[in-house]
Amino acid sequence: MEHKKRTPLKEQGKTFFIAPAVIWLLTFTIIPLIYTVYLSFHSSRFLQVTGFVGFQNYIDTLTDYRFWSAFRVTITFVVFSVLITVGLGLLLALLFNRQMRGIKFFRTICTTPLFTAPVALGYMFMIILYEEGGPINNFLQALGLNSVSWLSDARWAVVSVLIADTWQWTPFVFLVLLAAMQALPRELYEAASLDTSSGWGIFQHITLPLISPALGTVSILRTVEAFKIFDLPFALTNGGPGLATRTLTFNVYTNGLRDQDLGSATATAVILLVMVLVVSLIFFRRYGSNYD
Repeated sequence: MEHKKRTPLKEQGKTFFIAPAVIWLLTFTIIPLIYTVYLSFHSSRFLQVTGFVGFQNYIDTLTDYRFWSAFRVTITFVVFSVLITVGLGLLLALLFNRQMRGIKFFRTICTTPLFTAPVALGYMFMIILYEEGGPINNFLQALGLNSVSWLSDARWAVVSVLIADTWQWTPFVFLVLLAAMQALPRELYEAASLDTSSGWGIFQHITLPLISPALGTVSILRTVEAFKIFDLPFALTNGGPGLATRTLTFNVYTNGLRDQDLGSATATAVILLVMVLVVSLIFFRRYGSNYD
């Protein structure tokens, strides 16, 4: 008599435990992604799909000056945001990777911005950077300097968003890199100190190569997050003045929710997704060997 093969209890347990993750992935990632791509090939007004239009939504999007303005703003923001936050996070990690009085208190203070809601952060910086009587401009005037048009000047508005973003995300980079540094064996530094007294040489030849996987990981995570930025420009400048701080995600919001043109909004979202995938693939092709 043949016995049917039964799944071992251990395998059933594994299936049971991964089921919620699979359901979550399907419900909130795979299915919405498929539906987004579907909508990008259809005309949709006021939440009603009216017909198949092929690549017309993509053509309209790529010939719209607002898309290219948002593209330029997004790329500018990604480059400067990643460079500044990763640079400052690395500097803070090097500074706090040592024994010093009150180190736990300073680490706690440095990580506080990480837990602030982006919208609340945007409104907080709106008060701080308020042009008529705000604390920053009052301080500049007290020093005999001219006040700055933080939110009404196109260039300073981009700087304002970068300042708020840097304040929020530098602690994330700091935490990851500090953890990587503290995991390094002390024996390497003791041996290196016998050969050289140069702190820069030790950092260049020991610390930096050993934390490169963590540095690469945090860089790609910050890059992806910077491409998605919406909360800060929305709360701080509402995309203005003009189109100065209007990113691609802001275009998705404007086209989809304000104008109820889901076809154009989803086409922009798919283009943004392709951009992020291309950047991620280039990164892993270039630095993937660091993770082997």
